[in-house]
Amino acid sequence: MATRRHFLGLAGTLAGSLIAAPRIVFANVETERRFVFVIQRGAADGLNIVVPYADPAYAGLRGSLAIDSQAATRLNGTFALHPALARTAALYAARQALFVHAVASPYRDRSHFDGQNVLETGGATPNQLRDGWLNRLVGMLPKSRENAIAFAPVIPLALRGAVQVASYAPSSLPPAPDDLLTRVSALYADDAQLGPLWNEAMRTRGLAGEAGARQDPAHVGQLAAQFLGRDDGPRIAMIETGGWDTHTAQNARLANQLKGLDTMLAALRDGLGAHWRTTTVLVATEFGRTAAANGTGGTDHGQGSVAMVLGGAVAGGQVVADWPGLAAGDLYEGRDLKPTASLDALIAHVAAGALDLDPQQAARTLFGTAGEQRWRGASIVSRSI
Repeated sequence: MATRRHFLGLAGTLAGSLIAAPRIVFANVETERRFVFVIQRGAADGLNIVVPYADPAYAGLRGSLAIDSQAATRLNGTFALHPALARTAALYAARQALFVHAVASPYRDRSHFDGQNVLETGGATPNQLRDGWLNRLVGMLPKSRENAIAFAPVIPLALRGAVQVASYAPSSLPPAPDDLLTRVSALYADDAQLGPLWNEAMRTRGLAGEAGARQDPAHVGQLAAQFLGRDDGPRIAMIETGGWDTHTAQNARLANQLKGLDTMLAALRDGLGAHWRTTTVLVATEFGRTAAANGTGGTDHGQGSVAMVLGGAVAGGQVVADWPGLAAGDLYEGRDLKPTASLDALIAHVAAGALDLDPQQAARTLFGTAGEQRWRGASIVSRSI
């Protein structure tokens, strides 16, 4: 018996190489607001992304890895933005971006696998939950005529759960001729099970349009905007980015990573056009990196990092931080930026504001106890959009 997932996989093969970025996930819900979650897999170094240049201990801990605040964009009297994030800096100046520093999930060890599990499920410990907070978020919204669609061979854990998700992986085979697709459509037209699945696959093909097989950051952002901007398109997206594990040669590698992220976010903004006004983007990582540089020109696995919130719906132009300091006595276990803000609470607050949901219900549904996960700071996303 054909399953929905297997059938869409077959349809994807017949339709050819349609999807440019096999690491984007979309969900269809009834709302005109857009919410995008970007995960930085590998533990992004928040201390060199939003640089605490005014902290007396920063330069000494980082040595040759320290970012020159004269080359960076000064955000305020304490923090500066990495120079590779030029277009993100422009969003900050336009009050469409903000940064939350010293933020972390409840996870306090240093395993990428376990850290990402906690981040994506919303559990307090690894493997406590089997479904993802993004799937639960989709379940809070009115259903559209379609389910969520993962343009990836494997559905990210954040979107696994009760809401059905179809995997639609790109094919390396040549595109199928239109005549063949027409014949298959006629073949399945009267089939109660396969007919609707085929129609859904063809609708996905239409949404993808003439997208090529490129996976460069600009094209990823453009493709996400292409789907999210359509009247009949999805409203929630997850974008996976990797390569943030900078144990060696960090300066060059991190600059390249940030340049790619900056390009992707700018392409998403430009592609959405007027829809950017109702869009919220949250960028987060599983944990941060050590405060001090290691002996190989990089940093090791740490704790607190930085999260970014961007979009036309965002009350930006600020750095949100209960700064713990980088002096030896202020570091977590004597080595890491101490977390002072809850990433779970931030996600629940931002998602609720972005999609006009009750914040306490969102905190309860996504992460458990509403009181423990309540965002303690000012409102980040405007509800009057």
